[in-house]
This record gives sequence, structure tokens and C-alpha cells, in this order.
Amino acid sequence: MRFTFCLLLILFWSFNSHGQKQSLQRFLESEVKDFKGDVGIYVYNLKTNEEVAINADTIFPTASIVKVPILVGVMDKIEKGELEYHQKLVYRDSIKYGGSGLMQFFQDSVETELSVLMSLMITYSDNTTSLWCQALAGGGERINEIMEGLGLEHTRVNSRTPGREEIWKVYGWGQTTPREMAQLLVKIRRGEVISRKASERIYRLMSNIFYDEYSLSAIPPYVQTASKQGMVNASRSELVMVNAPKGDYVFYIATKNNEDQRWEEDNAAYELQRKVSRILWEWFEN
Repeated sequence: MRFTFCLLLILFWSFNSHGQKQSLQRFLESEVKDFKGDVGIYVYNLKTNEEVAINADTIFPTASIVKVPILVGVMDKIEKGELEYHQKLVYRDSIKYGGSGLMQFFQDSVETELSVLMSLMITYSDNTTSLWCQALAGGGERINEIMEGLGLEHTRVNSRTPGREEIWKVYGWGQTTPREMAQLLVKIRRGEVISRKASERIYRLMSNIFYDEYSLSAIPPYVQTASKQGMVNASRSELVMVNAPKGDYVFYIATKNNEDQRWEEDNAAYELQRKVSRILWEWFEN
């Protein structure tokens, strides 16, 4: 199996640069064609400008990946001096929200700070801190204004956002396209979101992820990545920037209407994420 995989890669590497792009496109298309659900992929190599797009402009649910736009919204408030990174806050269990995360287990009235909320939101995908951060950022409306200002037409917060109730029923907490969310991370990497300082803080937070058993597991542990994962029953997606030795590359793998809705390690979407990530690492580095 390993020999066959390597042989295929060797054959693809023999193409010229234009042929490589087209071959990687076909290679990934062949990997996703049997997936029981809808798949969207966008890949971009920041050094070579190589690009792969499979349903890259189709709207998918973000699930917890919406926490990246929320983080941008909080950083916008910090940049304007309306919030402080180490600002003291008091947790009230009235804002507790279940699912992933740790703050739901905090005791009522415990003191915390904004930097902890932001870190838990990204590192552990904490739902309670995410909803708190969404409110602190000015709500979904303000975050969506920022996304629009960045040229992102479809990347939006739906939950608890006036006027988006019907869209929320379709896509849940947030929505995006593979191309747009990858573009947002590219802008962050280049220091173009809010300010260079704000972008660097966002990137540092996204480089410290607990959920490393999916796409990240196919990348050597000594290579830095910035990422965010989003998972609900019928939709499992992942955003990853790899600071690879031969040049940074970003990819977004989105799925929806998934037949396999199990929460087991061998879920079909998880396997697809690992496979695509491994292919991209081998392709760009070897």
C-alpha cells in the first residue's frame, strides 16, 4: 500500500509545474469521489502560488471554525482600546454552555481574564468562552461587518445574530467556503488582519491546538501549524496552515451531509482529513 502511494507521487512529480498543479487537483479529486457526503477543499501554497479547488466556493457549516472570525472580532476591540488582552473578568454560570471546553466546569464568580477566554476558545474549542467572546466582540453583526471588510462574502456568524435566524437553521453557528476561510488565515499569516501585532497574536493562539489527531497527525510534530477544527454530527471540517520547511501552505477541508456521523477515531471524515493532509505534506515537501 505504501509502495503504491509513493509510486503515484513519483509519477506526479515528473510533471512540469503546470502539470503538477493539475495532477494534484486530479489526485485529490480521486481521493474524495467516494466520500459519502459533500466535500469541499481549497489548497494554496504561499511560496509557489499552487492552488487546488474542489467545491471551494460552496458554502459549508463552520461549526467551531467560526471561532476564528470571533477571535478576529475580539482582537479588533483590543486594537481599538475597548478591551484589554489581560482584562479581568468574572465568570457566571448563567452563561454556561455545554459541549466542548473547560469553562463550563468553572465555579460561579471565579475570576478569569480575557486572554484565558481567547485561549480556551481556540485551543480547546470552548463553547462557553466562545459565546462570551462573541458578545464581547460586539456580537455577530459586528464580526460579520469585519468579515465583509476583509472581502469575505460568505463567511458569517449566524447564531445569536439578528436577521440570520433562517440561515442559522441551515448552517448552524457559522458558515464559510473553503476558499474564504483559507484566505482569512493567509491574511492573518501575512499580518493583514487588523494589524500586524493583532495578526501575530491570533496566529500564536491558533498554533496551540489540543485537537491534533486529525489533519495535524499527518504533519511532523516538530513543524509549526496554525489550525482550527469544527465538528458536529453531519459536518466535520478543518482549517490548517503549515509552516513547512519548503514554504507555507494552507488548506481547508469541509464536509457536510455526512453519512458517517459516528464520533469514533475511524470516522470517514476524520480519515479523509488525515489522508488529504498526508498527501499535501508529501507533495509539497518531497
